[in-house]
Amino acid sequence: NGTSGYFVFVGYNGQDFLSLDKSNSSWSLSPDTDLPRHVQALIVNNSVFIETLEILFNDTCVDDMKMLLRAGGRAELERQEVPVATVYARTPSPQQLLLVCHVTAFYPRPISVAWLRDGHEVPPGLALSTSTILPNADLTYQLRSVLAVAPRDGHSYACRVRHRSLGTRSLLVPWG
Repeated sequence: NGTSGYFVFVGYNGQDFLSLDKSNSSWSLSPDTDLPRHVQALIVNNSVFIETLEILFNDTCVDDMKMLLRAGGRAELERQEVPVATVYARTPSPQQLLLVCHVTAFYPRPISVAWLRDGHEVPPGLALSTSTILPNADLTYQLRSVLAVAPRDGHSYACRVRHRSLGTRSLLVPWG
């Protein structure tokens, strides 16, 4: 629709501590401690930096995005790759079976992976472990979800994958 917007956060060690309030062009501290106050003072007292930010966010980024979209970049921004899921088992000990659901080749990044026991979702707990989402060399993503169960416990298991590329459908991969 031709509108644009932006946001600015400043962080350290994975924690945001400074954000720009666009409505009044002021910086908000969270938490209000020495480091955020020091960085805020550096930013506010550097008019060249402030002018550069304004040019970047109001002109350069907007113009570059418009150029990308005109050049056919919309297809890349809207690209979707359907996930491929495989379920297999590992037996670290005779008393334990690890069911592994490896999901790969999906894009974009957001995805939901869950284990079903007899058709019901297994709640989070010690028996369930899911990796972080990792990048593949082809610019798609992968992850792995592992469920620890007792061998021959009499239950049926399936890995359920939900992803934007699947629409309203789910990918169900049964174990065994």
